[in-house]
Amino acid sequence: MRARLVGLSLSVSPFEACYVPVAHEYAGAPDQLDRDHVLGRLRAWLESPKHPKVGQNLKYDAHVLENHGVKLAGIAHDTLLQSYVLEAHRSHDMDSLAERHLHRRTIRYDEVTGKGASRIGFEQVAVERATEYAAEDADVTMHLHRTLYPRIAEDDRLLEIYRDIEVPVSVILQRVERNGVLVDTGALARQSDELGRKLMELEKQAYEVAGQPFNLNSPKQLGEILFGNLKLPVVKKTASGAPSTDEEVLAKLAEDYPLPRLLLDFRGLAKLKSTYTDKLPQMVDPKTGRVHTSYSQAVAVTGRLASSDPNLQNIPVRTTEGRRIREAFVAPPGAKIVSADYSQIELRIMAHISADPSLRRAFAEGMDVHRATASEVFGVAPADVSAEQRRYAKVINFGLIYGMSAFGLAQNLGIEREAAKNWIDRYFARYPGVREYMDRTRALAHEQGYVETVFGRRLWLAEINSPNGPRRAGAERAAINAPMQGTAADLIKMAMIAVQGWLDRERMSSKLIMQVHDELVLEVPEGELDAVRERLPGLMTGVAKLDVPLEVEVGVGANWEQAH
Repeated sequence: MRARLVGLSLSVSPFEACYVPVAHEYAGAPDQLDRDHVLGRLRAWLESPKHPKVGQNLKYDAHVLENHGVKLAGIAHDTLLQSYVLEAHRSHDMDSLAERHLHRRTIRYDEVTGKGASRIGFEQVAVERATEYAAEDADVTMHLHRTLYPRIAEDDRLLEIYRDIEVPVSVILQRVERNGVLVDTGALARQSDELGRKLMELEKQAYEVAGQPFNLNSPKQLGEILFGNLKLPVVKKTASGAPSTDEEVLAKLAEDYPLPRLLLDFRGLAKLKSTYTDKLPQMVDPKTGRVHTSYSQAVAVTGRLASSDPNLQNIPVRTTEGRRIREAFVAPPGAKIVSADYSQIELRIMAHISADPSLRRAFAEGMDVHRATASEVFGVAPADVSAEQRRYAKVINFGLIYGMSAFGLAQNLGIEREAAKNWIDRYFARYPGVREYMDRTRALAHEQGYVETVFGRRLWLAEINSPNGPRRAGAERAAINAPMQGTAADLIKMAMIAVQGWLDRERMSSKLIMQVHDELVLEVPEGELDAVRERLPGLMTGVAKLDVPLEVEVGVGANWEQAH
């Protein structure tokens, strides 16, 4: 949102490229063409959808050009996304791609600008050196495209993932990032003060339980208090042999002792305060009054988007304080926030790909799937399932999707391992299709090194044949979950394309402002509210036909939390 253009590099044929410097500023810099003049001459071509462009991470280039009033169109190919579709588990930066696929060593950015405190801005780089670096970038991108794209084009399913999902989504994400989301900084300031008071109260309680004041953020002092003074059992040790005070250890000790519980609460609130209530106001763009997150397409192996600066996907929703942070994401006057969320999407995908008749029937009949599972596992009528039995069934349903073992389930539910094993056995006896899917998927992953989503996205598992047992087991768990998480990622991307397409066709003022997990968030003028609320479920459920019905829940509110 703030980057300024220093120059443009272009290539139209292999091993030939040019660089147009427009804003190098250093003593002795040569005369350059005026930036506005250059953009004026190139505008018709840059903004024409009829003239195809190839680039590496063109979403970023589109932002920089838009900062100067030019709306990039005609994005035909992106080598970052080509690499991601082919090898999601590898690195996708241009230097790595050039070495891996072209056997070319490129000039590194650090070699041109320096590192750390001595790094200079690109506008300070000598034009001759900038030309070598930037022109090479354009040429290497062209070379990469001619190498990678034919490999994608050979496989119809990969081609569809790339052409029909990833490239269009990249264009939409640039608009979503640009739209940003309005933040109520006053509400965050009030929350920050409240969290500060709660932290002081927790600190006071911790001192009382410990019998003395100490630094709650010091692992050394914490270790002395917990294991020296209070003689709590040592759960595990650090690499240096000291008793560990990490999150896992505190969670285990918190089951029986008050101080670890207070410390966990303190850490949770301190993180909320530093990461969100204190930091979000500083991230508001002064020109727009909004925060503009960055969505990374080529990070998660499963196809999920990653959000950063700020990370909107990690705001905790299980605590009251965490949910209140979402109250600060607001609609402007005359508009509302609309949230549209796929309901139990991964369980529905599990029912589709496992073809288990009982699981499919539960969704087809619109049953509460956790109640249905509890009924099957505990052998009681659905109407007689208790709240506790439904809670256990929910943990089993989601746990098995993530490849949870009997040990993991026992820990999660606080029960004996043998009891957990019995429940898992009963689950698989009632849902044999799920077990068959897991066995089949595990074997396939070992055989080919990857699994696939329903739509053909390849989910690579680098450690699936590792000689290291725990790593191999982790990759096997990932193999079971990846097709579900990956298919869910494909669906939400397809939903973004469908929703944005409808908004554009109808020339609506409503706009997509966030994508978080299985949810799309829109900012909708009140005059368009009825139309958006009515159309969203059909648009989102209509992107694909699975063997179980897809469901979308739509909520409306003055802020993000209210819209849930």
